[in-house]
Amino acid sequence: MTMSKLTDKEKELVRIGTAIGSNCIACIEYHIPQARKAGLSDDQIRLAINIAKGVKKVPADMVLQAALDLLKIHADVD
Repeated sequence: MTMSKLTDKEKELVRIGTAIGSNCIACIEYHIPQARKAGLSDDQIRLAINIAKGVKKVPADMVLQAALDLLKIHADVD
């Protein structure tokens, strides 16, 4: 499926998720109003933000845990 086959609402949800994932404040400032213009409610936008936050958090937590695990391994060797 190409982006052209998505509805305007779906496109804005993807764009919001991408903006959250890339830490782009300017993108968020642009796409939240665009999402409202496309007909999305604030609750729908908030849900998209929360889903994106969760998707972003999992790998960040995994990297943090890997770093802590390496410290523990190093401490156990000493």
